[in-house]
Amino acid sequence: MELSELKPELVFKHFVNICAIPHGTGHTEGLGDYIENIAKEHGFSYLRDNYGNMVIRKEASGGHGGEPVVLQEHLDMMADTDRSYIVLPEEKKKQPELSIIDDYIYARGESMGADGGIGIAYILALLESEGLSHPPIEALFTVDADAGMKGVREMDLSVIRGRRMINFGHFDEREILVGCAGERRVTCEVPVRFENQFGRLYDLVICGLKGGHSGREIDMYRGNANLLMGRLLHYIDLYMDYSLFYLKGGMHHNYIPREAKASILIREQDADRLEDLVDKFNEALIKEYKYIEDNLTIYCENKDEGIANVLTEKTKQRVIFLLLTIPDGIVKMNPTHRNIVQTSSNVGMMSLERNSFVLNISIRSLLSSEKHALSDKCRFLTENIGGTFKVTINYHAWEYEEDSILRNVLTPVYQELFKRPPVFTMTHSGLECGIISDKLRDMDIVSIGPLIENANTDKERLCISSVGRVWEFLTRLLEVLQGI
Repeated sequence: MELSELKPELVFKHFVNICAIPHGTGHTEGLGDYIENIAKEHGFSYLRDNYGNMVIRKEASGGHGGEPVVLQEHLDMMADTDRSYIVLPEEKKKQPELSIIDDYIYARGESMGADGGIGIAYILALLESEGLSHPPIEALFTVDADAGMKGVREMDLSVIRGRRMINFGHFDEREILVGCAGERRVTCEVPVRFENQFGRLYDLVICGLKGGHSGREIDMYRGNANLLMGRLLHYIDLYMDYSLFYLKGGMHHNYIPREAKASILIREQDADRLEDLVDKFNEALIKEYKYIEDNLTIYCENKDEGIANVLTEKTKQRVIFLLLTIPDGIVKMNPTHRNIVQTSSNVGMMSLERNSFVLNISIRSLLSSEKHALSDKCRFLTENIGGTFKVTINYHAWEYEEDSILRNVLTPVYQELFKRPPVFTMTHSGLECGIISDKLRDMDIVSIGPLIENANTDKERLCISSVGRVWEFLTRLLEVLQGI
């Protein structure tokens, strides 16, 4: 089957077009122009603010009035590469080559941006479709969701008239989202000093980890390359002397890092010992992650002799201390929904800079108090070794509301189509629903979406038949909402 033959045709037409437009976080102008041109072609009323956020309005079918329904999705995708510590400039990134295997679309070796892309495709298809019954539609497109929800945080949401909103941020048709975690992104920075030394140079590499989104895959206990590198550096330090002069890992605050690299300097006579230690550590980690990570690899590479500007021993120990003590992973599960993570931390990025060692961390929680408590722990650890701590982004959780007209309406529609009641759940991911519900306190929200596996990774897959089922559910739901 070819991409052009997939149904619903309008949805997949737009999805393919969206994938062909570079739209990584911070670079959504081209996709915004594509959407704006559609609004102009069809004569829709629209607004586009200085940040690139956009609202498009389509009147109700058949000239009916009624309360508008807001359809919301973000424009940006989280870019991923095969080497998380090598970031290509946006202009050098090639468009993903989409392929079909069985019931799935994928892009070999990279993310295709189904997170965001398929939701945008649904909305554009609804805007362009004729003959569907629906209430007034407000299509809300926001930018830079993966940069701490920057677009929606800056947007003037008073332009939104509707108070019933369907978000497309969920990746499983079997569930309806009704709440999400809030997030605080923090930066821990520790001062360092360097000195010149001569010796044998080695690169240490941790790679092959699965990674994933820290809001969705944190409960899978996947390895964090940054923290594992900290363990490796400490392990080597127990048995031999070495100096550290390079350390980097991760691409995003909210992405579990798949790879990390360190460069060290050792004495010539310690080369065999180092290689033996790395082999033993690799064996131990493979055993630890036997049922979680099937491609984990840790190795060292001899780079010959040379002079390097290395960390002093005191500042090297500060770096290792922070990597060994900073909270990472699940901190607490939700006591009433046992499969839901309540509070977590993800050490998403690390880098050894000219004057400091920097960690960028994403802290999530369904409860504001626990989010702040975990943030304070990171602050204490950092400041206790002479570092500085900064909160860069903070946004609210989307809290579950007991009363929801939207949930009451969609339940029988879902039951009729899927022959079972919907499962209402919450997610540990941060969605723009949190900021929208905080700014517009009377907004009634649900989040839906087709099945997307391994979103935001190079193994991302979009289920074709699921796209069709969600389209059928969505159009039927809008038809029912027209009369309410």
